[in-house]
Amino acid sequence: MKAKCRFFAALLLIFCMLTTVIAADSDTAEIIDTGTEEARASETAPNPQPQFKVNAKSAILIEAGTGEVVFAMNEHEKLPIASITKIMTMLLVMEAVDSGKLSLKEPVTISSNACRMGGSQVYLEEGEVFTVEELLKAVAVHSANDASVALAEKVSGSEEAFVHLMNERARELKMNNTNFLDSTGLTDDGHYSTAYDIAIMSRELLTKHPKIIYYTTIWHDSFRDGKFDLDNTNKLVKRYSGITGLKTGFTSKAGFCLAASAERDGTQFISVVLGSESNELRFSESAKLLDFGFVNWETARIEKKGLPAGTVRVKKGEVSEIPLEYGENAIILVKKGKRNKLVEKAEIPESINAPVTIGQVVGVLNVELDGNRMASIPITAAGESRRCSFGLLIGMLIRRWAGMFCSCPEKPAVPENVQPTDNPPAPDNTVPPDNNPAPGFNPLEDEDVIQGEDVFYEGPTEDEPDSGE
Repeated sequence: MKAKCRFFAALLLIFCMLTTVIAADSDTAEIIDTGTEEARASETAPNPQPQFKVNAKSAILIEAGTGEVVFAMNEHEKLPIASITKIMTMLLVMEAVDSGKLSLKEPVTISSNACRMGGSQVYLEEGEVFTVEELLKAVAVHSANDASVALAEKVSGSEEAFVHLMNERARELKMNNTNFLDSTGLTDDGHYSTAYDIAIMSRELLTKHPKIIYYTTIWHDSFRDGKFDLDNTNKLVKRYSGITGLKTGFTSKAGFCLAASAERDGTQFISVVLGSESNELRFSESAKLLDFGFVNWETARIEKKGLPAGTVRVKKGEVSEIPLEYGENAIILVKKGKRNKLVEKAEIPESINAPVTIGQVVGVLNVELDGNRMASIPITAAGESRRCSFGLLIGMLIRRWAGMFCSCPEKPAVPENVQPTDNPPAPDNTVPPDNNPAPGFNPLEDEDVIQGEDVFYEGPTEDEPDSGE
Protein backbone atom coordinates (compact mmCIF):
# COMPACT_ATOMS: atom_id res chain seq x y z
CA MET A 1 0.00 0.00 0.00
CA LYS A 2 2.82 2.39 0.91
CA ALA A 3 4.56 1.62 -2.38
CA LYS A 4 1.40 2.48 -4.34
CA CYS A 5 1.02 5.77 -2.46
CA ARG A 6 4.62 6.71 -3.23
CA PHE A 7 4.14 5.80 -6.89
CA PHE A 8 1.07 8.04 -7.26
CA ALA A 9 2.81 10.83 -5.31
CA ALA A 10 5.76 10.65 -7.71
CA LEU A 11 3.42 10.82 -10.73
CA LEU A 12 1.69 13.87 -9.26
CA LEU A 13 5.05 15.51 -8.61
CA ILE A 14 6.13 14.93 -12.22
CA PHE A 15 2.90 16.42 -13.52
CA CYS A 16 3.18 19.52 -11.38
CA MET A 17 6.83 20.21 -12.32
CA LEU A 18 6.22 19.69 -16.04
CA THR A 19 3.28 22.08 -15.85
CA THR A 20 5.52 24.69 -14.21
CA VAL A 21 8.18 24.37 -16.91
CA ILE A 22 5.79 24.48 -19.85
CA ALA A 23 3.41 27.15 -18.58
CA ALA A 24 4.13 30.75 -19.52
CA ASP A 25 5.03 33.01 -16.69
CA SER A 26 2.86 36.07 -17.18
CA ASP A 27 3.84 37.89 -14.01
CA THR A 28 7.63 37.64 -14.33
CA ALA A 29 9.25 40.95 -13.53
CA GLU A 30 11.56 42.46 -16.10
CA ILE A 31 15.25 42.81 -15.32
CA ILE A 32 16.07 46.42 -14.71
CA ASP A 33 18.43 47.96 -17.24
CA THR A 34 20.84 50.23 -15.43
CA GLY A 35 22.04 51.79 -18.73
CA THR A 36 24.66 54.20 -17.51
CA GLU A 37 24.12 56.65 -20.36
CA GLU A 38 20.38 56.88 -19.71
CA ALA A 39 20.91 56.99 -15.96
CA ARG A 40 23.32 59.87 -16.15
CA ALA A 41 20.92 61.80 -18.36
CA SER A 42 18.53 62.19 -15.43
CA GLU A 43 21.17 63.07 -12.87
CA THR A 44 21.44 66.58 -11.52
CA ALA A 45 24.68 68.06 -12.82
CA PRO A 46 26.40 71.01 -11.11
CA ASN A 47 25.84 74.43 -12.61
CA PRO A 48 28.99 75.27 -14.65
CA GLN A 49 28.31 79.03 -14.70
CA PRO A 50 29.36 80.68 -11.42
CA GLN A 51 29.14 84.44 -11.11
CA PHE A 52 32.79 85.33 -11.65
CA LYS A 53 35.24 85.59 -14.53
CA VAL A 54 38.67 84.12 -15.11
CA ASN A 55 41.40 86.26 -16.65
CA ALA A 56 42.31 83.89 -19.48
CA LYS A 57 41.23 82.94 -22.99
CA SER A 58 39.57 79.73 -21.75
CA ALA A 59 39.21 77.85 -18.50
CA ILE A 60 37.51 74.87 -16.92
CA LEU A 61 37.14 73.24 -13.50
CA ILE A 62 36.17 69.58 -13.08
CA GLU A 63 35.98 67.14 -10.18
CA ALA A 64 38.42 64.33 -10.93
CA GLY A 65 36.52 61.41 -9.42
CA THR A 66 33.28 62.04 -11.30
CA GLY A 67 34.45 64.14 -14.26
CA GLU A 68 31.70 66.66 -13.46
CA VAL A 69 32.24 70.15 -14.86
CA VAL A 70 31.57 72.88 -12.28
CA PHE A 71 32.96 75.84 -14.22
CA ALA A 72 33.53 76.37 -17.93
CA MET A 73 34.53 79.32 -20.08
CA ASN A 74 35.28 78.88 -23.80
CA GLU A 75 36.23 75.32 -22.87
CA HIS A 76 36.06 73.99 -26.44
CA GLU A 77 38.11 76.77 -28.10
CA LYS A 78 41.17 75.38 -29.91
CA LEU A 79 44.32 77.05 -28.65
CA PRO A 80 48.09 76.41 -28.62
CA ILE A 81 48.97 74.78 -25.31
CA ALA A 82 52.80 74.87 -25.11
CA SER A 83 54.25 72.51 -22.47
CA ILE A 84 50.79 71.46 -21.24
CA THR A 85 51.43 68.93 -24.04
CA LYS A 86 53.73 67.05 -21.67
CA ILE A 87 50.70 65.80 -19.71
CA MET A 88 50.07 63.42 -22.61
CA THR A 89 53.78 62.56 -22.74
CA MET A 90 53.75 61.68 -19.03
CA LEU A 91 50.50 59.73 -19.46
CA LEU A 92 51.99 57.50 -22.16
CA VAL A 93 55.18 56.97 -20.16
CA MET A 94 53.20 56.01 -17.05
CA GLU A 95 51.03 53.65 -19.07
CA ALA A 96 54.17 51.97 -20.40
CA VAL A 97 55.59 51.69 -16.86
CA ASP A 98 52.41 50.40 -15.23
CA SER A 99 51.85 47.87 -18.03
CA GLY A 100 55.38 46.49 -17.61
CA LYS A 101 56.64 47.68 -20.99
CA LEU A 102 59.10 50.01 -19.24
CA SER A 103 60.77 50.07 -15.86
CA LEU A 104 61.51 53.26 -13.96
CA LYS A 105 65.09 51.99 -13.48
CA GLU A 106 65.52 51.16 -17.16
CA PRO A 107 68.45 53.03 -18.81
CA VAL A 108 67.86 55.49 -21.65
CA THR A 109 70.68 56.45 -24.01
CA ILE A 110 70.33 60.05 -25.16
CA SER A 111 70.12 60.60 -28.93
CA SER A 112 71.44 63.53 -30.95
CA ASN A 113 67.83 64.49 -31.73
CA ALA A 114 66.94 64.87 -28.04
CA CYS A 115 69.99 67.10 -27.49
CA ARG A 116 68.83 69.61 -30.09
CA MET A 117 65.71 70.68 -28.17
CA GLY A 118 65.59 74.31 -27.04
CA GLY A 119 63.52 76.03 -24.40
CA SER A 120 63.43 74.59 -20.91
CA GLN A 121 65.93 71.71 -20.70
CA VAL A 122 68.41 69.82 -18.55
CA TYR A 123 71.11 70.03 -21.25
CA LEU A 124 71.37 66.37 -22.17
CA GLU A 125 74.38 65.30 -24.22
CA GLU A 126 74.45 62.64 -26.90
CA GLY A 127 75.46 59.25 -25.53
CA GLU A 128 74.66 60.05 -21.90
CA VAL A 129 72.62 57.44 -20.05
CA PHE A 130 69.87 58.21 -17.56
CA THR A 131 67.06 56.14 -16.10
CA VAL A 132 63.44 56.53 -17.12
CA GLU A 133 62.72 57.87 -13.63
CA GLU A 134 65.41 60.57 -13.84
CA LEU A 135 64.07 61.79 -17.17
CA LEU A 136 60.45 61.63 -15.99
CA LYS A 137 61.35 63.76 -12.98
CA ALA A 138 63.06 66.31 -15.25
CA VAL A 139 59.85 66.55 -17.34
CA ALA A 140 57.41 66.72 -14.41
CA VAL A 141 59.40 69.19 -12.31
CA HIS A 142 61.51 71.23 -14.72
CA SER A 143 59.44 70.81 -17.94
CA ALA A 144 62.61 69.67 -19.75
CA ASN A 145 62.04 69.43 -23.51
CA ASP A 146 65.14 67.31 -24.15
CA ALA A 147 64.10 64.80 -21.49
CA SER A 148 60.60 64.67 -23.01
CA VAL A 149 61.98 63.74 -26.45
CA ALA A 150 64.33 61.14 -24.93
CA LEU A 151 61.36 59.46 -23.22
CA ALA A 152 59.30 59.61 -26.41
CA GLU A 153 62.05 57.79 -28.29
CA LYS A 154 62.34 55.21 -25.52
CA VAL A 155 58.61 54.44 -25.61
CA SER A 156 58.05 54.36 -29.39
CA GLY A 157 61.47 54.27 -31.05
CA SER A 158 61.19 57.77 -32.48
CA GLU A 159 59.42 61.01 -31.59
CA GLU A 160 57.43 60.79 -34.83
CA ALA A 161 56.02 57.38 -33.85
CA PHE A 162 55.35 58.69 -30.34
CA VAL A 163 53.36 61.65 -31.70
CA HIS A 164 51.22 59.19 -33.67
CA LEU A 165 50.60 57.34 -30.39
CA MET A 166 49.71 60.63 -28.67
CA ASN A 167 47.02 61.41 -31.23
CA GLU A 168 45.73 57.86 -31.16
CA ARG A 169 45.37 58.02 -27.37
CA ALA A 170 43.66 61.41 -27.65
CA ARG A 171 41.01 59.87 -29.93
CA GLU A 172 40.50 57.01 -27.46
CA LEU A 173 39.89 59.55 -24.68
CA LYS A 174 37.47 61.46 -26.96
CA MET A 175 39.67 64.56 -27.02
CA ASN A 176 37.91 65.64 -30.17
CA ASN A 177 39.54 69.08 -30.53
CA THR A 178 43.18 68.13 -30.04
CA ASN A 179 46.07 67.63 -32.43
CA PHE A 180 49.67 66.93 -31.40
CA LEU A 181 52.71 67.58 -33.61
CA ASP A 182 55.46 66.95 -31.05
CA SER A 183 56.01 65.60 -27.54
CA THR A 184 57.01 68.95 -26.02
CA GLY A 185 54.57 71.64 -27.18
CA LEU A 186 57.27 73.76 -28.78
CA THR A 187 55.25 73.86 -32.01
CA ASP A 188 52.47 76.45 -32.05
CA ASP A 189 50.92 76.28 -35.52
CA GLY A 190 48.75 73.19 -36.02
CA HIS A 191 49.49 71.91 -32.52
CA TYR A 192 46.46 72.65 -30.35
CA SER A 193 43.96 71.50 -27.75
CA THR A 194 41.19 72.88 -25.56
CA ALA A 195 40.67 73.41 -21.86
CA TYR A 196 38.07 70.62 -21.90
CA ASP A 197 40.36 68.11 -23.64
CA ILE A 198 43.26 68.95 -21.32
CA ALA A 199 41.01 68.30 -18.33
CA ILE A 200 40.19 64.87 -19.79
CA MET A 201 43.81 63.78 -20.19
CA SER A 202 44.76 65.30 -16.81
CA ARG A 203 42.04 63.27 -15.14
CA GLU A 204 43.20 60.10 -16.91
CA LEU A 205 46.77 60.63 -15.70
CA LEU A 206 45.89 61.46 -12.08
CA THR A 207 43.18 58.86 -11.46
CA LYS A 208 44.67 55.92 -13.39
CA HIS A 209 48.34 56.56 -12.54
CA PRO A 210 48.47 58.34 -9.16
CA LYS A 211 52.19 57.54 -8.80
CA ILE A 212 52.83 60.56 -11.03
CA ILE A 213 51.81 62.80 -8.11
CA TYR A 214 55.10 61.95 -6.38
CA TYR A 215 56.96 63.70 -9.23
CA THR A 216 54.51 66.55 -9.93
CA THR A 217 54.63 67.69 -6.28
CA ILE A 218 58.43 67.87 -5.98
CA TRP A 219 59.35 71.48 -5.24
CA HIS A 220 63.13 71.20 -5.58
CA ASP A 221 65.45 68.38 -6.63
CA SER A 222 68.62 67.86 -8.65
CA PHE A 223 69.74 66.17 -11.85
CA ARG A 224 72.99 64.63 -13.03
CA ASP A 225 74.15 63.64 -9.52
CA GLY A 226 73.39 67.03 -8.00
CA LYS A 227 75.14 69.10 -10.68
CA PHE A 228 71.88 70.59 -12.06
CA ASP A 229 69.01 72.01 -10.01
CA LEU A 230 65.42 71.10 -10.74
CA ASP A 231 62.89 73.71 -9.61
CA ASN A 232 59.19 73.18 -10.13
CA THR A 233 57.68 75.60 -12.64
CA ASN A 234 54.28 75.23 -10.91
CA LYS A 235 54.46 77.73 -8.04
CA LEU A 236 51.19 76.41 -6.55
CA VAL A 237 53.19 73.41 -5.31
CA LYS A 238 54.60 75.75 -2.68
CA ARG A 239 51.54 77.95 -2.18
CA TYR A 240 48.34 75.91 -2.38
CA SER A 241 47.07 73.45 0.24
CA GLY A 242 46.47 69.95 -1.11
CA ILE A 243 48.15 70.57 -4.48
CA THR A 244 48.87 67.43 -6.52
CA GLY A 245 50.25 68.95 -9.73
CA LEU A 246 50.17 69.27 -12.60
CA LYS A 247 51.84 71.15 -15.52
CA THR A 248 52.71 74.62 -16.73
CA GLY A 249 53.13 75.86 -20.29
CA PHE A 250 54.28 79.02 -22.03
CA THR A 251 55.12 80.28 -25.49
CA SER A 252 54.61 83.77 -26.87
CA LYS A 253 51.63 82.54 -28.91
CA ALA A 254 50.07 80.27 -26.26
CA GLY A 255 50.49 82.73 -23.42
CA PHE A 256 50.71 81.55 -19.81
CA CYS A 257 48.96 78.21 -19.26
CA LEU A 258 48.45 75.94 -16.28
CA ALA A 259 46.72 72.66 -15.56
CA ALA A 260 46.50 72.47 -11.75
CA SER A 261 45.11 69.78 -9.47
CA ALA A 262 44.47 69.59 -5.73
CA GLU A 263 42.82 67.19 -3.29
CA ARG A 264 41.19 67.81 0.09
CA ASP A 265 39.17 65.36 2.18
CA GLY A 266 38.88 62.89 -0.67
CA THR A 267 37.65 65.44 -3.22
CA GLN A 268 40.01 66.26 -6.09
CA PHE A 269 39.59 69.15 -8.53
CA ILE A 270 41.39 69.85 -11.80
CA SER A 271 41.53 73.36 -13.20
CA VAL A 272 42.82 74.37 -16.63
CA VAL A 273 43.67 77.96 -17.54
CA LEU A 274 44.84 78.75 -21.09
CA GLY A 275 46.16 82.07 -22.42
CA SER A 276 46.58 84.09 -19.22
CA GLU A 277 48.28 87.44 -19.61
CA SER A 278 51.04 86.90 -17.05
CA ASN A 279 52.88 84.26 -15.09
CA GLU A 280 51.32 85.39 -11.82
CA LEU A 281 47.80 85.52 -13.23
CA ARG A 282 47.80 81.87 -14.29
CA PHE A 283 48.52 80.85 -10.69
CA SER A 284 46.07 83.25 -9.03
CA GLU A 285 43.27 82.40 -11.48
CA SER A 286 43.88 78.66 -11.05
CA ALA A 287 43.79 79.05 -7.26
CA LYS A 288 40.52 80.99 -7.57
CA LEU A 289 38.97 78.15 -9.56
CA LEU A 290 40.15 75.50 -7.11
CA ASP A 291 38.88 77.55 -4.16
CA PHE A 292 35.46 77.79 -5.80
CA GLY A 293 35.36 74.01 -6.11
CA PHE A 294 36.38 73.21 -2.53
CA VAL A 295 34.12 75.86 -0.95
CA ASN A 296 30.97 74.80 -2.80
CA TRP A 297 31.27 71.09 -3.57
CA GLU A 298 32.17 67.79 -1.97
CA THR A 299 32.11 64.16 -3.04
CA ALA A 300 30.29 61.22 -1.50
CA ARG A 301 31.80 57.78 -2.03
CA ILE A 302 29.32 54.91 -2.10
CA GLU A 303 31.46 51.84 -1.36
CA LYS A 304 29.25 48.89 -2.29
CA LYS A 305 31.11 46.66 -4.74
CA GLY A 306 31.00 43.01 -3.71
CA LEU A 307 28.72 43.55 -0.70
CA PRO A 308 25.58 41.35 -0.39
CA ALA A 309 22.37 42.86 -1.73
CA GLY A 310 19.80 40.25 -0.69
CA THR A 311 18.33 37.41 -2.76
CA VAL A 312 15.93 36.94 -5.66
CA ARG A 313 13.59 34.08 -6.47
CA VAL A 314 14.28 32.21 -9.73
CA LYS A 315 11.41 30.74 -11.72
CA LYS A 316 11.84 27.65 -13.86
CA GLY A 317 15.39 27.22 -12.62
CA GLU A 318 17.47 24.41 -11.20
CA VAL A 319 18.08 26.65 -8.16
CA SER A 320 15.01 28.44 -6.84
CA GLU A 321 16.83 31.35 -5.15
CA ILE A 322 20.19 33.03 -5.71
CA PRO A 323 22.15 35.63 -3.72
CA LEU A 324 22.76 39.13 -5.07
CA GLU A 325 25.61 41.60 -4.69
CA TYR A 326 26.41 45.17 -5.69
CA GLY A 327 28.43 45.39 -8.90
CA GLU A 328 30.18 48.76 -8.56
CA ASN A 329 31.12 51.66 -6.32
CA ALA A 330 30.02 55.20 -7.05
CA ILE A 331 31.36 58.72 -6.54
CA ILE A 332 28.84 61.55 -6.40
CA LEU A 333 29.53 65.29 -6.48
CA VAL A 334 27.07 67.24 -4.32
CA LYS A 335 26.73 70.71 -2.91
CA LYS A 336 28.65 71.20 0.33
CA GLY A 337 26.61 69.91 3.27
CA LYS A 338 24.32 67.69 1.15
CA ARG A 339 26.31 64.47 1.45
CA ASN A 340 24.31 63.18 4.44
CA LYS A 341 21.02 63.74 2.62
CA LEU A 342 21.63 61.12 -0.06
CA VAL A 343 19.00 58.37 -0.13
CA GLU A 344 19.56 54.83 -1.46
CA LYS A 345 16.65 53.02 -3.14
CA ALA A 346 17.06 49.44 -4.35
CA GLU A 347 14.94 48.17 -7.23
CA ILE A 348 14.94 44.36 -7.33
CA PRO A 349 12.21 42.29 -9.01
CA GLU A 350 10.33 39.73 -6.92
CA SER A 351 11.46 37.00 -9.29
CA ILE A 352 13.34 36.42 -12.52
CA ASN A 353 13.35 33.63 -15.07
CA ALA A 354 16.15 31.11 -15.45
CA PRO A 355 18.78 30.83 -16.76
CA VAL A 356 20.74 33.19 -14.52
CA THR A 357 24.53 33.59 -14.75
CA ILE A 358 27.01 35.00 -12.26
CA GLY A 359 27.45 38.74 -12.84
CA GLN A 360 24.12 39.12 -14.64
CA VAL A 361 22.45 42.46 -13.85
CA VAL A 362 19.27 41.76 -11.87
CA GLY A 363 18.41 45.12 -10.31
CA VAL A 364 19.73 48.55 -9.50
CA LEU A 365 20.50 50.71 -6.49
CA ASN A 366 19.58 54.32 -7.18
CA VAL A 367 21.22 57.02 -5.09
CA GLU A 368 18.99 60.10 -4.94
CA LEU A 369 19.21 63.62 -3.61
CA ASP A 370 16.05 65.68 -3.20
CA GLY A 371 14.21 63.30 -5.53
CA ASN A 372 16.85 63.47 -8.27
CA ARG A 373 18.87 60.42 -9.24
CA MET A 374 22.57 61.09 -8.75
CA ALA A 375 24.01 57.63 -9.47
CA SER A 376 22.94 54.08 -10.26
CA ILE A 377 24.79 51.00 -9.01
CA PRO A 378 23.97 47.68 -10.72
CA ILE A 379 22.86 44.76 -8.54
CA THR A 380 24.17 41.49 -9.98
CA ALA A 381 23.72 37.77 -9.46
CA ALA A 382 26.28 36.19 -7.13
CA GLY A 383 25.15 32.67 -8.09
CA GLU A 384 23.76 30.89 -11.11
CA SER A 385 20.71 28.81 -11.95
CA ARG A 386 20.29 26.76 -15.12
CA ARG A 387 16.91 26.62 -16.79
CA CYS A 388 15.02 23.52 -15.74
CA SER A 389 14.85 21.69 -19.09
CA PHE A 390 12.89 18.45 -19.62
CA GLY A 391 16.03 16.28 -19.46
CA LEU A 392 17.32 18.06 -16.34
CA LEU A 393 13.88 17.78 -14.74
CA ILE A 394 13.65 14.03 -15.39
CA GLY A 395 17.13 13.54 -13.90
CA MET A 396 16.14 15.48 -10.77
CA LEU A 397 12.91 13.50 -10.44
CA ILE A 398 14.69 10.16 -10.83
CA ARG A 399 17.13 11.08 -8.06
CA ARG A 400 14.29 12.25 -5.84
CA TRP A 401 12.16 9.19 -6.67
CA ALA A 402 15.06 6.88 -5.94
CA GLY A 403 15.48 8.53 -2.57
CA MET A 404 11.80 7.91 -1.77
CA PHE A 405 11.92 4.16 -2.41
CA CYS A 406 15.46 3.31 -1.34
CA SER A 407 14.85 3.60 2.38
CA CYS A 408 16.56 0.35 3.41
CA PRO A 409 18.90 0.73 6.41
CA GLU A 410 22.51 0.59 5.48
CA LYS A 411 24.68 -2.21 6.84
CA PRO A 412 27.11 -1.04 9.45
CA ALA A 413 30.51 -0.57 7.97
CA VAL A 414 33.30 -2.84 9.16
CA PRO A 415 36.25 -0.85 10.45
CA GLU A 416 39.27 -1.09 8.16
CA ASN A 417 41.52 -2.44 10.90
CA VAL A 418 39.06 -5.18 11.98
CA GLN A 419 38.82 -8.36 9.88
CA PRO A 420 35.66 -10.50 10.10
CA THR A 421 36.11 -13.99 11.53
CA ASP A 422 34.09 -17.18 11.61
CA ASN A 423 35.01 -17.83 15.24
CA PRO A 424 33.86 -14.95 17.41
CA PRO A 425 35.63 -14.62 20.77
CA ALA A 426 34.09 -16.32 23.75
CA PRO A 427 32.07 -14.13 26.07
CA ASP A 428 33.87 -12.63 29.01
CA ASN A 429 32.54 -14.54 32.00
CA THR A 430 33.84 -11.88 34.36
CA VAL A 431 31.04 -9.53 33.28
CA PRO A 432 27.82 -10.32 35.17
CA PRO A 433 24.74 -10.98 33.05
CA ASP A 434 21.94 -8.42 32.88
CA ASN A 435 19.72 -10.40 35.23
CA ASN A 436 22.51 -11.07 37.71
CA PRO A 437 23.85 -7.82 39.12
CA ALA A 438 27.33 -7.57 40.45
CA PRO A 439 27.86 -8.20 44.14
CA GLY A 440 27.11 -5.21 46.28
CA PHE A 441 24.85 -3.63 43.65
CA ASN A 442 21.25 -2.96 44.64
CA PRO A 443 19.19 -1.31 41.89
CA LEU A 444 16.53 -0.35 44.39
CA GLU A 445 19.04 1.76 46.32
CA ASP A 446 20.49 3.62 43.27
CA GLU A 447 18.04 6.37 42.30
CA ASP A 448 20.15 7.48 39.27
CA VAL A 449 19.65 4.21 37.36
CA ILE A 450 16.59 4.04 35.12
CA GLN A 451 15.82 0.73 33.52
CA GLY A 452 14.73 0.48 29.89
CA GLU A 453 15.80 2.05 26.55
CA ASP A 454 16.62 5.44 28.04
CA VAL A 455 19.61 4.19 29.99
CA PHE A 456 22.75 5.98 28.76
CA TYR A 457 26.26 6.75 29.96
CA GLU A 458 26.96 10.41 30.67
CA GLY A 459 30.71 10.15 31.16
CA PRO A 460 33.13 9.43 33.97
CA THR A 461 32.48 10.69 37.46
CA GLU A 462 35.05 12.48 39.50
CA ASP A 463 36.18 9.12 40.96
CA GLU A 464 36.20 7.28 37.62
CA PRO A 465 39.13 7.88 35.25
CA ASP A 466 38.26 8.70 31.62
CA SER A 467 39.79 6.14 29.30
CA GLY A 468 39.76 8.61 26.40
CA GLU A 469 38.70 7.97 22.83
